[in-house]
Amino acid sequence: MDVAHLELLRELADRGSVTEVARATGKTTSAVSQQLRLLQRQVGVQLLERSGRGVRLTDAGAALARSAIKISTAVAEAQADWDRYRQTASGTVRLAFFFSAGEILIPGLLDRMAAYPEIELITDERDVGEGEFDKLTSDFDIVIAHRSDGGMVADRSRLQVDHLLREPVDVAVALDHRLAGRDRVTTEEVIDEPWIGVPAGYPLDRVLTAVSLQAGRDAKIIFRTTHLPLAERLVEDRHGIALLPRHSSRARATGRFALLPLAGIRAGRHLEALSRPDRAARRAVRLVLDALVAESATL
Repeated sequence: MDVAHLELLRELADRGSVTEVARATGKTTSAVSQQLRLLQRQVGVQLLERSGRGVRLTDAGAALARSAIKISTAVAEAQADWDRYRQTASGTVRLAFFFSAGEILIPGLLDRMAAYPEIELITDERDVGEGEFDKLTSDFDIVIAHRSDGGMVADRSRLQVDHLLREPVDVAVALDHRLAGRDRVTTEEVIDEPWIGVPAGYPLDRVLTAVSLQAGRDAKIIFRTTHLPLAERLVEDRHGIALLPRHSSRARATGRFALLPLAGIRAGRHLEALSRPDRAARRAVRLVLDALVAESATL
C-alpha cells in the first residue's frame, strides 16, 4: 500500500467528499478518484461505495482510514525524534484561534516562539459554534477551541486534545447599575435584565441557557454578537448586561463596567488546543502546543 494513497483515504474520511479532498491536496478530482481506486485494488476489498452524487467509505474503508492515522502519526513521531536528535525545529505551523482566545494567548505565544526563528507560525482567526471547531483540524495544525462548563463533549477520539485553561464567565453591568457594587450576583437577580448575548450554539450562550434554567425563566436577549468589545460597549452604555469571559474582558473593564461572579452556578468555559495526532507529533507543532500550554498557565 502506498502511504500517500492511505493519506487520501484518511482525508476522505475527514472531509466527506472527493471534491474537498482535491481542494485540500491540490489535486484534481479525477486524480484523487484514480488513486483511491488503485488503493482499493491493492487491498482487494471495497473501500468506497456510491452515495447520491458522491461516495462514502465502507466499513472496511473506515477501518483502513483509522489505520492510516496510526501510520502517518508513526512517521511524524520518527521525524520528530530525528529532529530532536539533531536539535532542530523548523517548518510551518498553521494555527486557528477565535478572537477572545487570541487576545489572551497570541501575544505571549509570539514572544515564546521568538526562540524558534525557523518555525513559521501562520495564524488565522476563526470564530465558529462550539460544535464546529473539530472540522477546522482538517485545514489547521492547531485549532484553539472553547466549550462551556457542563456542555456535552464531542467524540474526539481521532484528535489530540491539549487542555489550556478554564476561564470563569462573569456578569458584566454598567458602573451605575443597581448591582455594580456587589461582590457576586445570583441568577434570580439578573435573569430579568435585558441581555447582550452571543449566537446560539456558542459557549457563552450555553452558559446563559444554564442561567435561565436555574432561574426558571428565559433570558430576554436584545442583541447578539461574537465581538466582545462591542458587547462591552453596549454594557457600558447601559443597553443591557452580558456574560463575559473574565480574563479576556478584565483589562478593558476598569472605569467602564463591572464584572460580577455568578453565585450558585458553575459558569465558565474551557479553552483547548485540538490537533490531528500525526500533526501534533511534528516537533514544530509540539513546540507551539507546549508554548500555548505554558502561556495559559500564566493566566
